[in-house]
Amino acid sequence: MGWSFGHATDPDDQLDLKATRRVLRRTARMILPYRREGLAAGGLIVLWTLMLLAGPLLVRRGIDEGIAKGDSGQLNLSIGLYVVVAIVSYVCFRSSIVLLARVGEHFLRDMRVRVFDALLRQSMSFYDREKAGVLVSRMTSDVDSLQELVQFGLIMFTSAALLLLGSFVILLVLSWKLMLVCMVAVPVVVIASIKFQRDSNKAYLAVRDRIGDTLSTLQECISGVRVVQAFAREEVEARRFSDSNHALYKTHMASVRIQCWYLPIIEFAGAATTALALGVGGWMASEGDLSLGTVVAFILVLNTLFEPVQQLSQLFNMVQSATASLHKLYGLLDEPLDIGDRPDAVAMPVDSPIVLNGVSFGYAGGDPVLAEVDIEIAPGERVAFVGPTGAGKSTMAKLIARFYDPTLGAVRIGDTDLRDIQLRSLRNEVVVVPQEGYLFTGTIADNIRVARPEATDDEVRAAAAQIGVLDRFEQLPEGLHTEVRERGSRLSAGEKQLVSLARAALADPSVLILDEATSSVDPGTEAAVETAMETLMQERTVIAIAHRLSTSERCDRVAVVSDGRLVELGPHDDLIAAGGHYADLYSAWIRGLGESG
Repeated sequence: MGWSFGHATDPDDQLDLKATRRVLRRTARMILPYRREGLAAGGLIVLWTLMLLAGPLLVRRGIDEGIAKGDSGQLNLSIGLYVVVAIVSYVCFRSSIVLLARVGEHFLRDMRVRVFDALLRQSMSFYDREKAGVLVSRMTSDVDSLQELVQFGLIMFTSAALLLLGSFVILLVLSWKLMLVCMVAVPVVVIASIKFQRDSNKAYLAVRDRIGDTLSTLQECISGVRVVQAFAREEVEARRFSDSNHALYKTHMASVRIQCWYLPIIEFAGAATTALALGVGGWMASEGDLSLGTVVAFILVLNTLFEPVQQLSQLFNMVQSATASLHKLYGLLDEPLDIGDRPDAVAMPVDSPIVLNGVSFGYAGGDPVLAEVDIEIAPGERVAFVGPTGAGKSTMAKLIARFYDPTLGAVRIGDTDLRDIQLRSLRNEVVVVPQEGYLFTGTIADNIRVARPEATDDEVRAAAAQIGVLDRFEQLPEGLHTEVRERGSRLSAGEKQLVSLARAALADPSVLILDEATSSVDPGTEAAVETAMETLMQERTVIAIAHRLSTSERCDRVAVVSDGRLVELGPHDDLIAAGGHYADLYSAWIRGLGESG
């Protein structure tokens, strides 16, 4: 039987003792560089706990040595010491909060950077099998779970545990007999706390699931607001969100009801135990077994005993959630790289042919999309890959760019297998221009500079001028320093593609892969994109995934892909004359142009 934290409904939120220990050990190693601040914070919390518990003892001293004996000097000394203790307690508690928060925030900063770096290094196959929303939640909700623990949980957990232990010790020292009398409430508190922990854990997980559903509905409607308005679905989507929101409301109220029975029980147990201690302690004081100051001090310490119990019960879910979140984040950090550098990887050979030798490939969990492809592309040659949608032509380009590794066979540059080439060297020499130019938030210059972050403004301008787009960009209000906004929303599709082509020009690769780079451009920029592409292709090995067969006419050879196989290969005119697959595709394309005209 595995020991687990709580009774989570989500298996991902359940960790057995062995897994929990692994997570905690690894976390301790990550926090190790900040051990000085952590130890200092721990020492301050211990000192704060001692000061807090010293207060009731000073009250006892003031009563027994001052008031009972009529000694104003002892009374004033006790009052003065109490003030000093209160000041020291304030300083210690405040300083410990700052130090622990600093350690926690350092840890969170390091964790965010490590996870983000790990995600950026993962291959396309990783993103094929993982949902983007789940990955984003790792960087948001899981880190937020840790944030809550860092900001509040660590200090509360440590102080509550020390205060609980210290209170027991002080109560035993003051009067073990009175302590035994007060233990009558312990079974009730323990049983209520265990039940609260179990019930609140389930409620917490239900709330988290409902929050995810509500946010998903919200995000979907905002992203698709144009479709919602176009089909007059405002009321339908509003009702759907209302239903989701009402479900979240009900789960929140369920968690509130759990607190409604637990918190009053703890309060009642504390009040009943205080009343019992006051009655029994008063009787013992009248019999001479205890001093009046001891009874007062006992009751004051007793009042501090139940708050830590309540805090620890409520913190349990926070700790469990944080541990589960850490487990998931460590899982991302430990995810093996499908595409990575071998220890003896070499730089990419230049001016060498690209060779696909018996290449077969299938995406994870799917049927093969390429089978036994053989082709050799000479340095400086332009080859167009054409074929129906889903034939496998884009997949061939992805294998050449090493976004994936072939299932069978090999892709080589000269005599060197792509898997033996350093990834950074390969990325520097092989550049892909996708169908839609993806832009990041920033300026046009910033987005061109993605290809080479260290490039100067003059080099960025030169790259844009090289493909003939500099004048177009300089006509914008701020020229190359024009903000493109999120995902380049300020620019048209064609202008975004021009930025992508300028980016490729700045990279200055030896191999250029154009993945239907003109398929989504607007008519106003189509001619500019075509001109920029033609300039960019000069003196480079070019692989063009051709949607518009006018592209294939300008290439040296055309490779026709059908059902994952290379069925024809040769110059445009030869394939037209042969009357095969390509001739049929070209005729259909010409007819389509005539009909659209």
